[in-house]
Amino acid sequence: MDLQDTLKTYRLFSGSYDFVFGPIFHPGRKAAVRIANNLPGQRILEVGVGTGLSLPYFRPDSEVTGIDVSAEMLAKAKARVARRRLVQVKGLHVMDAEQTSFADNSFDAVLALYVASVVPNPARFAAEIRRVCRPGGTVVIVNHFTSDSWLVSRFEKALAPLAGKIGFHADFPLDDFIEVGKLEVRDIRPSNLFGYWKLLRCVNDKAA
Repeated sequence: MDLQDTLKTYRLFSGSYDFVFGPIFHPGRKAAVRIANNLPGQRILEVGVGTGLSLPYFRPDSEVTGIDVSAEMLAKAKARVARRRLVQVKGLHVMDAEQTSFADNSFDAVLALYVASVVPNPARFAAEIRRVCRPGGTVVIVNHFTSDSWLVSRFEKALAPLAGKIGFHADFPLDDFIEVGKLEVRDIRPSNLFGYWKLLRCVNDKAA
């Protein structure tokens, strides 16, 4: 799956994303914001901010920046910010998660919600998150990973060749992602419906 596949998928779903995926992903979204945004005055980056469904849950005293590769999705996020008067949102930018324009150590916390299995190169994606997050900062990732169920995982493997069509890597092993991403994972918990997704709370260990 390449960047053009991702753009096509987001363009297709931009109009219906909130209705189709909003409620399903809501618990993981709120939990991730609560973990990453637990202190006043934090500089926070949300990678793959999409239509901005998470933005109302950030503290008003935080400084939130959101990026997304889809201009269509980001337009809806900007409309949400204006409509809800979300003063904590300082900027929303069209940007590639694997190659951002931010300086090193720009943020106290970074969130990536439902993005890791969508990007073309997960290792480069994780490296960029570590680069822009300050040493000791918080990284929170919520994503689908290959199921522990033998039956479900077989189905996910069967879908793997269709990644470019369905818009994400259905067969996406957690251990492989942690290894290539060099993430210092402190906590893993089930998230969303039936716990099918996982929330990873990480500390940014620059030595990694």
